[in-house]
Amino acid sequence: MISPRRDESLDVYGLIRQAIERKQQVLGFYHGYYREMCPHAIGLNKRSEPQALFYQFAGGSSRPLGPPASPQNWRCIRIDDLSNVSLRDGEWHTASDHRSNETCVFQRLDLSVTP
Repeated sequence: MISPRRDESLDVYGLIRQAIERKQQVLGFYHGYYREMCPHAIGLNKRSEPQALFYQFAGGSSRPLGPPASPQNWRCIRIDDLSNVSLRDGEWHTASDHRSNETCVFQRLDLSVTP
């Protein structure tokens, strides 16, 4: 039997995957901060945990956000630690080649945005 927490993370994984396919924004909370982000890649990290590479363009973070299109706004986020996730249509935010940051989904890349 799968625990409710795991079911929730599977639903969030599916939402983020959909957001990559449709180039939608992801809104949600991560480590106590509300964040607005665009997902670029999703898969499993080296511990086989679901993880995604996001470009954060608004909201809070333990590290200050740089200016728009800054490479310092890339965030590697464990899916299980995201909560209150929703999607919305809007401007797609990104920075220089995200493929150099795909080490965050180290073990298995499931889906990556195409330029």
